[in-house]
Amino acid sequence: MQNLDWVNNKKILVILAHPDDPEFFLGATIASWTAAGHTVEYALLTHGENGVSPEHSEPKVLARLRESEQQEAAAVLGVRDITWLDYPDGYLVPTLDSRKRLVALIRAKKPDIVVSCDPTNYYMHGTYLNHPDHRAAGQMVVDAVFPAVGNPAFFPELLEEGLTPHAVSELWLSLPAKPNFQLDVTSYWERRTQALLCHASQIGEPQEFLAHQEQRRIENQTPDGRYCEAFQRIQFRK
Repeated sequence: MQNLDWVNNKKILVILAHPDDPEFFLGATIASWTAAGHTVEYALLTHGENGVSPEHSEPKVLARLRESEQQEAAAVLGVRDITWLDYPDGYLVPTLDSRKRLVALIRAKKPDIVVSCDPTNYYMHGTYLNHPDHRAAGQMVVDAVFPAVGNPAFFPELLEEGLTPHAVSELWLSLPAKPNFQLDVTSYWERRTQALLCHASQIGEPQEFLAHQEQRRIENQTPDGRYCEAFQRIQFRK
């Protein structure tokens, strides 16, 4: 486990594919950041409209429901600002157009820290495949952050819109294939769970979900009973 060495409060932009991804991937970390005075915003690439179930089988209706659930869950973690990019759920592909959109977003938001997920992680815990949207979202963010966000030669038309280059200090990738940073977030496990319960359309029967989450906590805790969330943390040279 490592401690953060941030001296000043940071502006953090979390860019992921679906509603509930921030809470599942790093919910306790987000709660710890907002509690420490950092500002966290979300940018979600889709509305998760294809995460259908027998109870919620109409994608357009589900999209509106999941947006509402995400607003509620984010508020539990201390996040108020969510940007929706309206890509179709399940069909994310890194393209030059998507890169440009994310460069524009990051330049406009001017975060110190950008967070996404590891595009190289295809297999999760040896039991299931990582969703292609997760990997695509991570690739889209990685490609935007470097070199385009900080280099005026990339997408020069954005300069005409007032979107000047911005220096991101760090990139954090959740669901890492090879983590290099583990953050002790034991104190925020319950806050993470409360936020996940807001995603009622996705979690199934609440008591079964809570039991599964507790089992996950036990499986991933350290020998001394601490709970960590892991990342690939990239600190850019100034």
